[in-house]
Parts: sequence; C-alpha cells; structure tokens
Amino acid sequence: MKRIFLFIVTNLAVLALLSVVIFVIQQVFGVHLGQGGLGSLLIFAALFGFGGALISLVLSKFMAKRAMGVRVIQAPQTDLESWLVSTVRRLADQAHVAMPEVGIFDAAQMNAFATGARRNAALVAVSSGLLHGMSRPQIEAVLGHEISHVANGDMVTLALLQGVLNTFVIFLARIIGSFVDRAVLKNERDSGIGFFVTTMVAQIILGIFASMIVSWFSRYREFRADRGGANLAGTDRMVSALEALKRSPGEPLPRQMQAFGINTGAASGFMRLFMTHPPLDQRIAALQAGIGKANR
Repeated sequence: MKRIFLFIVTNLAVLALLSVVIFVIQQVFGVHLGQGGLGSLLIFAALFGFGGALISLVLSKFMAKRAMGVRVIQAPQTDLESWLVSTVRRLADQAHVAMPEVGIFDAAQMNAFATGARRNAALVAVSSGLLHGMSRPQIEAVLGHEISHVANGDMVTLALLQGVLNTFVIFLARIIGSFVDRAVLKNERDSGIGFFVTTMVAQIILGIFASMIVSWFSRYREFRADRGGANLAGTDRMVSALEALKRSPGEPLPRQMQAFGINTGAASGFMRLFMTHPPLDQRIAALQAGIGKANR
C-alpha cells in the first residue's frame, strides 16, 4: 500500500505542478494553451507530455528509495556490503561513469535496478534476496548489467521517448476529439461532450500503442545491458546470473519500477507486447549467440 500511495501522490503532484505552469503561462503571457490553433495545442501537449516524463525522471531516485525502502550504504557494516560497494566502484570506473549510490532493499525476489536523472548521479540497488540467492560472481554480473544501464544513459533515453510519445498521444487525441465533435456531431459551439468523451477514448487507445513502443525499446535496451554486463564481468557470469533469476521467487517490482529492474517475470499472449524485459531464455540465447559469433 505504501508503494501505491507514493506512486499516486507523485503523479498528482506532477499534474498539480504542470497545471500551475499552464496557469502562469496563460495569465502572465496571455497564451491560452490548447486553444487558438495547432501550434498552441502542440505546446500544451509538449508541456504535459514532456513535463510529466521529465519530472518523473528527476524524482526517480527519490521515489525509488521511498517506494522500495532502499537503504543506501553510507558506511559498509559487513564484509558483503564492503565487497558490494568496491565492486560497484570498480565496474563504474571500467564503464567511465561516476560512482553511483549503492543500496539494498528488502525483497525475497532476486532483483536489482538502476535509476537516476543523470549517468553521473545514479543509484544502483540490489535486493536482499539477490544477495543471499546468488554467488558473488553472479552478483557482479548483475551489477555490471545495471552499471551498463547507467553508462548507456537508458533512464534519460527512456524518459525522452516517453515524453515524445506522451506529447503525440495528447496532441492527436485532441485532434481526433475535435474532428468527431465538429465533423461528425456537427457541434458548432465550444467543445461539447462529444469532444471530451472522444478525446478520453482516443487517449486511452493511443496510450496503449505508445506503451507498446516504450516496452519494445525497454526490451531492446535489456539485451544491450546484458551484453554490457557480460563485457564488464564476463559472459559466463552474466549467463549464470540470468539462469539464477529463472529460479527467483517472490513478488515482482511495482509497475512503475519494472522497467528499471533486471527481472520482471514472464507474460504470455497479447501481454508480451507490454513486457519491459525479454524472457530470460531469450536473453541467455542472445548472449550465447554472441559467443558463437565471436568464435567464428
């Protein structure tokens, strides 16, 4: 419940902040966004589309810590914590990124994630289940995978892609709503109920397609992060870590965090289009295929 509450509060705060921005622009500059032509509509859509995505990116590390109950390691208290911090530091040096914050969250499932608004100010966190369920070589490979996400700037790229798609969903939904309201329902006054209903339906449908695109990109970046983890820690270790994840019990990460984790479970049928991660067997096969190509 705490995770859901924080997620809802964050989204309400984002909407409230964007509403204030729109109000200020309208009152101070006299620009009535969403009215007066396609140009102002596009500005309105971009403010909400990119605004929400970028604010979520800026708050991502803060929200991840709160939602997952991450305990950042300030001073290592055990040999395992010392090894964890030193390993992340070594991998970050290899990947040419600044040392991220390192944390642990309490979860039975073997999982880990990386997040942050900048590649040189990131957070890498691992679950207690992963620390107790994997060997150190396997954990190193998982850390390499997460450091690769940081080095590739995946958090920023995903936020920008989400912003672009959000913008066009808002923009196109309102164009469709206006067309139905004026051309189909023959409403010649201000936007009527047909506009609002059609816009809401169009936004839901377009949002589903946008989610498919974001999920496709997220799956692509997982293959790339697996290869990065293999380059940093060794392909055999990366394959072994992915094999270990297939045996992982427990509850998956919350929906808003799934794109940043290393393990999100499986899906079937139509829902495969919304998976943020490829099936583990596909990821293992891709790494092994890379070994075969390298040996030719």
